[in-house]
Amino acid sequence: MALKHIKFGASTWLWASPFTTETIEMLFPKIAQFGFDVVEIAVEDPTLIDVKKVKEGLGKYGMDVTICGAFGSSRDLTNASIEVQKNGLNYIESCLDICEALGVSFFAGPMYSAVGKARMLSPEQRKAEWDLAVKNLHTVCEMADARGLKIALEPLNRFESDLVNTTNDALRMVKDIDHPAAKVMIDSFHMSIEECDVESAIKAAGDKLIHVQVSENYRGAPGTGQTPWDAYKRGLEAIDYKGVVSIESFTTKNVELAGAVCFWTPKADTQDDFAKDGLRFLKSWAAE
Repeated sequence: MALKHIKFGASTWLWASPFTTETIEMLFPKIAQFGFDVVEIAVEDPTLIDVKKVKEGLGKYGMDVTICGAFGSSRDLTNASIEVQKNGLNYIESCLDICEALGVSFFAGPMYSAVGKARMLSPEQRKAEWDLAVKNLHTVCEMADARGLKIALEPLNRFESDLVNTTNDALRMVKDIDHPAAKVMIDSFHMSIEECDVESAIKAAGDKLIHVQVSENYRGAPGTGQTPWDAYKRGLEAIDYKGVVSIESFTTKNVELAGAVCFWTPKADTQDDFAKDGLRFLKSWAAE
């Protein structure tokens, strides 16, 4: 049974960090030429992006778009500092504005905390930070809902987060947020570390799953590693997933998340090869 109704995306992080207005003409033509349906824009600094020009570029090259965020320590919704929390909320609101202007239906990312925040916590401290994340994300959901948007919460592996590591963690957070705008996304790289059964995890997410990012277990191009692709397909078929499957990996020059993602060496001869080889594999995988 084929996955007939998905679209394929490529993250701008495959090539550029940060994404700026000048990145549009560098990336959009090649992403379209390679055969992707969607460009996934990783927004590190909203002030560097002219949304009108992004919209023009998408129209020119016939692509859809998704938006994901970059959550460094200055945007940590679980930080004890009210100012840091406000900075995170302001950043998210700017990203929601970009989503609304571009006609994107959701904003994605691990927005509950800072990427790379991984510590041994007492149960009391963990609950306090969890509750703070829930409180702030309820506010985020209200901001999203006012714009007709959803949010897609991404679980990260244990080396990048001590708060939300599995699909079940994300579903529990969605339940605690208790707002219809709260949804989840998955990333195969993180799942390769944290999930004991990816098919079951996807089925558990069900209609809460609104976005999928993929790369190999070592962050390489899809099809070159140890990822159980058949299990992913069975899970996505079971829930009748009809969203985007987007390739996300990085260059060695990522600005916002370099220390957190620990990306020290290239994972392909060129980033273009990475994207083309990965898309070729995914199209074959989905069609079988």
